[in-house]
Parts: sequence; structure tokens; C-alpha cells
Amino acid sequence: MTWDKILLIGLIAVLILGPERLPTYAEKLGRFVRNARDYVRNAQERVKTEMGEDFDDVDWRKLDPRQYDPRRIVREALLDDAPPARVGAAAAGKPQSPSGPQEYTPPPPPPRRSVFSLEDPPPHDDEAT
Repeated sequence: MTWDKILLIGLIAVLILGPERLPTYAEKLGRFVRNARDYVRNAQERVKTEMGEDFDDVDWRKLDPRQYDPRRIVREALLDDAPPARVGAAAAGKPQSPSGPQEYTPPPPPPRRSVFSLEDPPPHDDEAT
């Protein structure tokens, strides 16, 4: 806030509260600011004591949520990944193993799903919740 805004807020407070009530409200505001400042200072000291020596090593700017940029995070994640390994003869230009090129073996088919009927119902566990 700039000084002209603070001065404007003070002038509005004088007009609304009046000269009789203004000193009591100014005292309450000062007490509130002191209590808030003490609360924040105590919280900082408590965090420092609970974290120990590692507190000074933390780079707080790196943890600032305002620096979060999803596009940058995705871009870095995509650039950091190594390309997937190619199998067998498809891996042109890569050194072959001493035993020669490896053949591609497809994965086994998924297990067949059981078809249940009224005569053959699915298994049931009476103790399950």
C-alpha cells in the first residue's frame, strides 16, 4: 500500500468513528497488530526449532507455489524421459548382443473370463465386509 491510500483509509476512519471513539479503536488496532506480529514470530521460531539444522538449508523460493507452471513441469518431465528400448531387429543402429538379434515374443494372452450363470454363480465370501 502506498502512503496516500493509508492516509485515505485513516481519513475515512476519522469520519466514520468520530474523534471520541477513534483513540480506543486505534489502540485495539495496535494491540491486534502486535499480537499478530508476535504470533508469526513465535510460529517461525517453532518451525525452526522443530526442523532443526535443516531449516536453513531449505530453498524457500523453490517451494513458492507462485512459481508453479504446469507447462514447464510437463515439458521437463517429457524431456527427462529416456526413449523406450527397442526390441530385436527393430533396434537398428544399436549394438546387438553376442548371441545375435533377439526374436520378439508377444506377451501371453490375458486369462479367459469366466461366464457365470444361475446354475454356476460366482464365488462368494460370507466373511467379507
